[in-house]
Amino acid sequence: MIKLIEGYCQQLRQAIESCNAIVNFQLYSEYRTDFEGFVKGEITFKDGSLLYFREFVDTERMVDRKMYSYQYMNASNCLIFRYDNADHKPRLNLPNLPHHKHQESEENIISSSAPTLAEVLQEIEALLV
Repeated sequence: MIKLIEGYCQQLRQAIESCNAIVNFQLYSEYRTDFEGFVKGEITFKDGSLLYFREFVDTERMVDRKMYSYQYMNASNCLIFRYDNADHKPRLNLPNLPHHKHQESEENIISSSAPTLAEVLQEIEALLV
């Protein structure tokens, strides 16, 4: 019987493999239980930009990303954007906390939803067109 967390990791792999802008990727998973796991990866795009991502996921009742970070960097290793759910201090006065997006710097933070890896890949593909 397949563990639910393994099925989730397979969905991530399929999302990555379906993105035409990707030239290379590495995906690592560490299963803690049949339902919980840590997933991380590095994706290289056609222009040399990189996406580093990590998630701690619980799939027992539904997909619950307890922790996530999607950091997109240009080929010169400068931040383009990062989505995460880290609890920053001092507390920011933004809707949807702890979900937020850093744009081009650590200090430029805006409110955001909690995107999936597939949504982040779509955003990057749109930037590369």
